Amino acid sequence: MGDRQKTVGVLTGGGDVPGLNPALKTLVTRAAENGYRVLGIRRGWGGLLTYNRDDPHSGENTLMPLDRHSVRTVDRTGGTFLHTSRTNPGKVAPADVPEFLRGPDFDPLAPGHHDFTQHVLANLEHLGVDSLIAIGGDDTLSYAERLFREGVSVVAIPKTMDNDVFGTDYCIGFSTAVTRSVNFIHNLRTSAGSHERIAVVELFGRNSGETSLISAYLAGVDRALISEVPFDVERLALLLQEDKRSNRSNYAMVTVSEGASMIGGQTVEYGQEDAYGHKKLGGIGVVVSEAVKGLTGSHIIYQQLSYLMRSGAPDSLDLMVAYNYANMTMDLISEGMSGRMVSLQGGTYRHIPISTIMQGEKRVDVAELYDLEEYRPKVRHVLGKPMFLY
Repeated sequence: MGDRQKTVGVLTGGGDVPGLNPALKTLVTRAAENGYRVLGIRRGWGGLLTYNRDDPHSGENTLMPLDRHSVRTVDRTGGTFLHTSRTNPGKVAPADVPEFLRGPDFDPLAPGHHDFTQHVLANLEHLGVDSLIAIGGDDTLSYAERLFREGVSVVAIPKTMDNDVFGTDYCIGFSTAVTRSVNFIHNLRTSAGSHERIAVVELFGRNSGETSLISAYLAGVDRALISEVPFDVERLALLLQEDKRSNRSNYAMVTVSEGASMIGGQTVEYGQEDAYGHKKLGGIGVVVSEAVKGLTGSHIIYQQLSYLMRSGAPDSLDLMVAYNYANMTMDLISEGMSGRMVSLQGGTYRHIPISTIMQGEKRVDVAELYDLEEYRPKVRHVLGKPMFLY
């Protein structure tokens, strides 16, 4: 057993972002150089939940052995070729329990959730996974932290276009999402100006309004609504009317985080909760558009960027961070370290305890970066701030 080739498992969970495939390629390449075998786990934690140890064909849909040849060209595209899911094996709804895990007394209509962590642990042992690399946001990594407490050797890589994993200044995917948003916003100016309308641009951002704030800041948008600050739509309408009148092209623009809400209102959600307790967001832009149109009489252009923000190839910054996070991760594994998350702090690459993600929430520093009265970015101090300001 001492001569057995060590195996590294890797998975991607949550939403896709540009930079995942380059990170995967780097992990596989470095692992091969260091003598490790790499086992790709498909569809995030869902792969470990649905893998059936008693079915010799189960791995065909849930596992993907990886080598240099299989990842040779993957860094040229966005997304994740391992696929992804929002599965949480520690909290599985009855309807989502795989057939082979349903006992004779199983009731698919029963309330509550099932914890299949022991099943996941048994699968990792059965597959001979010595170290597990989890790439994801705070939801995906919270389950990685759970597995670490259960004794699994885990290293985490933070990714999310919201840049809201606590403990790191930067997550893979954020720069490209902002770059996409800024480009689309500038492109939309042609139609908004030609038709003399108010443009409402809805961006991803559940709990953190960073994407809306930074995109508006960089694109010079008139107003920005963020998740952290409920807004008065009547005041917003007055401000946008003023912006439109003061613009020689007679148009105005506002960005809206999908998690934004009116004062006294609620975020716009729909569908069933996922395994981490989140419903789908989206539609606040429609609410804002209709309200502003009713209050101002102006015609509206409503554009929901949503998945366009996270589609396509990564920009150079996300390539740089993806490559470096992956190399750091393999360094940690080679050094026998576990329970760590790679991160950027103060412009320097570091690694921190994975439990850090559970110790706080990363949100926009409203007092430093936002004007509560004017609903727009207001960067009061730059000195000492990280590159993306929070």
